[in-house]
Amino acid sequence: MKLTGKEKLSYGLGAVGKDMVYMLSASYVLYYFQDLLGVNAIAMGVILMAARVFDAFNDPIMGVIVAKTHTKWGKFRPWLMIGTVTNAVVLYLMFSAPPTLDGKGLVAYAAITYILWGVTYTMMDIPYWSMIPAFTEAGKERENLSAFARSAAGVGSAIITVVTMMAVHFLGGNNERVGFKWFALIIAVLFIVFITITCVNIKEKSTVDMKAPSVGEMFRALFSNDQAIAVVVTIVIVNMSIYLTSNLVIYFFKYDFGGTAWYGDYTLFNIFGGAMQILAMMFFFPLLRKAFDTVKIFYVSLFAAIAGYVVLLILAFTNMANVYLLFVPAFFIFSANGLLSVLTTIFLANSVEYGELRNNRRDESVIFSMQTFVVKLASGVAVLAASICLSIFSLSDEAVSEADKLIDFSANVPDSSKIGLRMFMTLIPIVGLFIGIFWFRKKYMLNDAKMNEINAELKERRGDQK
Repeated sequence: MKLTGKEKLSYGLGAVGKDMVYMLSASYVLYYFQDLLGVNAIAMGVILMAARVFDAFNDPIMGVIVAKTHTKWGKFRPWLMIGTVTNAVVLYLMFSAPPTLDGKGLVAYAAITYILWGVTYTMMDIPYWSMIPAFTEAGKERENLSAFARSAAGVGSAIITVVTMMAVHFLGGNNERVGFKWFALIIAVLFIVFITITCVNIKEKSTVDMKAPSVGEMFRALFSNDQAIAVVVTIVIVNMSIYLTSNLVIYFFKYDFGGTAWYGDYTLFNIFGGAMQILAMMFFFPLLRKAFDTVKIFYVSLFAAIAGYVVLLILAFTNMANVYLLFVPAFFIFSANGLLSVLTTIFLANSVEYGELRNNRRDESVIFSMQTFVVKLASGVAVLAASICLSIFSLSDEAVSEADKLIDFSANVPDSSKIGLRMFMTLIPIVGLFIGIFWFRKKYMLNDAKMNEINAELKERRGDQK
């Protein structure tokens, strides 16, 4: 049975809420604790990286728990709802650090809340993406839903990217600490509402009987699926490269591009970038899909991102006084990011079919648990690298009082620090993306022709088993 419009919209709405929460944490938790509360940059980087190492154990186990779940509401929706509510609560707490805390107390608070955020996000993210193979058929329907869901997720990310700093200043009256507290509360409530709509309107349709794996069986199933591993490693490499820039761009506008209303230029830049990311998912991908298979589109995306970083590197040796000049690299980088978001989900979903054919079992939860883990691992490594950059170039306003927030922070930053920041956020991503291209080209083989063969064999096998 084909998906209804109501089901598609409900699933997409969940992606909007889910990625609003993720983007708020991924892009602003370092800024909140390091720049506003004065936690040491290296300490924050270590905390965020340690949380990702913890998730290395938590995420696969959560995949097993989901696979073992059997309720009248299915195996995915109960955890989707539980994870959403708890994650929303932790998100609010994470951006509501008590004013009385300082020093070691703040470090402990940041560590505890961020680790809890990662655990609870895993609880809802794994079942959310694992649902795709369970209620869609391989092929165009799955690709279309994946593209739509990623587009919706892009909308959620773009909303946070575009409105956060303006909303924080509005809600906090130029006190960013207070502004983040109320903004996090608003996003947490919207998150719960959107996922509730998803859970009410989406039901699993797959009739494939899955034997729940043990932890040992889960790792064996994962590492016996070479295509899943190929995609997972690619996601880590590519996301580390792009996330490094997304973590540093707010510091670039605050301490390099400068101005007393730097957050206005930052917002304008993100409006354009967010629009390009959404256009890439909703229009560029379907347009390219008419002429190319998904593998070729993937290469186009990676080379587009590299082109964007090269342009940004060239601009690094100019004064970059006009924000509109930055729209040129933003077009390539944000568009590529949008396309890559759709493609990686499709590639992982395809690896589920490949794994079923090769291992005679469907491991949606196992494979998609790795997507959650590697995205957060990439984010953790990128944040650690960003924190090292901030420490090296001494970029922080922790010594500035709230009464003095409306100043030009870039005025007292040495040119050497500005150039160092620009080089750090361009050269490292370029190298990372080239490594990603090399790895993917060597390891991944599930193009359109191969997937048609796999789907035909699976249909024949399932027919014989009836």
